[in-house]
Amino acid sequence: MATDERLIFLLSRAHHCLRTYMKQAFEREGLGVTPVQSGILFLLQHEARTMTALSRELSIDNSAITGLVDRLEIAGLAVRRPHPRDRRTYLVEITDMGRSAAAKALDLVHTVNAEISAGFSEDEMVVFKRVVNSFFTKFTKE
Repeated sequence: MATDERLIFLLSRAHHCLRTYMKQAFEREGLGVTPVQSGILFLLQHEARTMTALSRELSIDNSAITGLVDRLEIAGLAVRRPHPRDRRTYLVEITDMGRSAAAKALDLVHTVNAEISAGFSEDEMVVFKRVVNSFFTKFTKE
């Protein structure tokens, strides 16, 4: 059997498959957040961030971050507060409810990470991580 050399296609399919799986898993577990929203909550657990910082760290455009944070606020999982040193900017902070949702989401993320690595040796996972991480240096504009 020939090896499939359509790397972009394979990566795209894998990305789509994982996104769909994660979305369904989050819904099945009744987490009340999406995988992308959980990414915001994970970042906010460490410190409040500006919308621009969230956008940059998650590689999501500002308009999408605004909508995501709006929904987190409506759900009571995050709040915007005026930045103490910059009147033009707001900081997004996680709430106690947000911390609880993030903890539940993190448990699910750990489970899916274990599913991804199941059946592969430690050496194979080292190579897999090296390949995936290479995209950040090869294809990231700075």
